[in-house]
Amino acid sequence: MPLDYRAPTRRTIEIEVSRIPAAKREQRKGVLFLNGGGPSASLDVPTAIGSFLPAEVRDSYDLVAFDPRGIGHSTPMDCGRDIDELIRTQQLGVLSFPRANGSIGDNVAYAQQMAKHCAARSGELLPHLTTANIARDMDRIRTALGERTVSYYGVSWGTYLGAIYRELFPRTVDRMVIDSSVDPAKRGYDDFRTFSAAMEDRWPDLARFAVANNDTVRLGSTERAIRQNYLALTAKLDRHPVELPGTTAPINGNLVRLYTWQLSYSDASMRSTPGSPAPMMAQLWRAAANVAAGNATEADRAFLVGLTTDFVTKGVLKGVPHDNLFSVGWAISCADKAWPRHTLTYALNTLVDRARFPLTAGAPANIAPCAAWKVAPTGPEPTIEPTGKRNVLILQNLRDPATPLRTAQGMRRAMGADASLVTVDAGGHGVLVHPEPSRCAIDTLKSFLTVGALPREDKSCP
Repeated sequence: MPLDYRAPTRRTIEIEVSRIPAAKREQRKGVLFLNGGGPSASLDVPTAIGSFLPAEVRDSYDLVAFDPRGIGHSTPMDCGRDIDELIRTQQLGVLSFPRANGSIGDNVAYAQQMAKHCAARSGELLPHLTTANIARDMDRIRTALGERTVSYYGVSWGTYLGAIYRELFPRTVDRMVIDSSVDPAKRGYDDFRTFSAAMEDRWPDLARFAVANNDTVRLGSTERAIRQNYLALTAKLDRHPVELPGTTAPINGNLVRLYTWQLSYSDASMRSTPGSPAPMMAQLWRAAANVAAGNATEADRAFLVGLTTDFVTKGVLKGVPHDNLFSVGWAISCADKAWPRHTLTYALNTLVDRARFPLTAGAPANIAPCAAWKVAPTGPEPTIEPTGKRNVLILQNLRDPATPLRTAQGMRRAMGADASLVTVDAGGHGVLVHPEPSRCAIDTLKSFLTVGALPREDKSCP
């Protein structure tokens, strides 16, 4: 692909593509592009997400995915962070927590440092790592595959990629499913800030889980007590962080907040698995409480050490810069839309959100490298608008910790009469990949992708 679509004959970059052919060639309808969100590597998505699709969809479509430019095996960018630093700082590119007293001074220094390092290591790539350019790459892949039109399924950031692709290339889109949507009207910094309220939406599910598993979690026997004791536990670890042999990551309140949020993405973290002593969420909270009380067991220590290292090492791809998957989210957000430049904006918003949304302690409002990014966006993002073709299905859980219902409603407003919104009375990030997906929602997806039956109106599923 051309690095710069405004100068397509100059430097080129490579895009790695994967495909699983339609299982029944005689039923083949064409290509179904898949994107797993992030933004992150997606080469394994035809297997990882494709396995959740109904058999009738797998029978009918070639499942095609690609590592977006700058990510994974597609000419990756990096900011020079090694595995040790990622483990030590737990600065994983998503949330940047202020100090226990709310100060963001350390975060400001880190954001400036990382912006400088990213520019030094990947400067020529950075202006061109935009969602719009990734959509342009996708259309070139469509051409290379010999397809006049394609269909699409994307989750999380992948919903925005799909929406941008449809805006730029409306005639090439047959059917589009976007699951757990971002709001096209909330981009850049505003997009990150939505995580605070989203976690509050998700919390009731976590509290009910803790009550039901009180014999393991031991944070209280009522939902009110669970919240009070959880907030007290994280505050205690803020004041008295614990160092454990085997990891350079301090066990503090922010670490517990970070992994509580991460684990809340899926109900799988609240279910027991063969060979596991308890669900991962229960293990996290119990181990944190025991460490804070000074009576951690060997199992508690091993769990926390494993958690703080495994999350990083599992995000490292062979032959790819160690920090690629943890840094590229900044790069694409910075390139899509300029962030505020004044540190006071972040200090004030962090202070406000710490009070309003204590579960995330102001982290989603905090400063990130985009505030000091060395290159400005090359132009405005395309505006998502109706195209006049009713061919978009929007799926959304009611209690999503990353893309809340209100952001899906924002996508619905942007699409207008072109789309139908199907909401599911469930928690977690992703309707399709839920451990027990709503049969109502999955049947709707199946009917739409196989026979083109889009609900005439928005609807709710149990």
